[in-house]
Amino acid sequence: EVQLVEFGGGMVQPGGSLRLSCAASGFTFSNYTLTWVRQAPGKGPEWVSDFPFNGDNPHYADSVKGRFTISRDNAKNMLYLQMNSLKPEDSAHYYCTVGTPPAYWGQGTQVTVST
Repeated sequence: EVQLVEFGGGMVQPGGSLRLSCAASGFTFSNYTLTWVRQAPGKGPEWVSDFPFNGDNPHYADSVKGRFTISRDNAKNMLYLQMNSLKPEDSAHYYCTVGTPPAYWGQGTQVTVST
């Protein structure tokens, strides 16, 4: 059974940083592209970043490029998202997903950027 468990969200002031983590199990982690997707209230899902399984460079949405860094640890079955210079518009529920298009989603973790 595929399981994805995200953690590390919280409330932070604009300009602050958070590091999201995703613990994966139930599939061969190193064989899949892993993706972060976010969804703000009243909006559809937004692709944020993905880390290909094949050694290609990660990809980022223009809205987060230069501020967010995705990484993965295949030995630990972990996916990460380092988020710096956070803005109020980054506030959303962040999900770790696997597959292209995403076939499995975790329960997500909430990020709130506010004064």
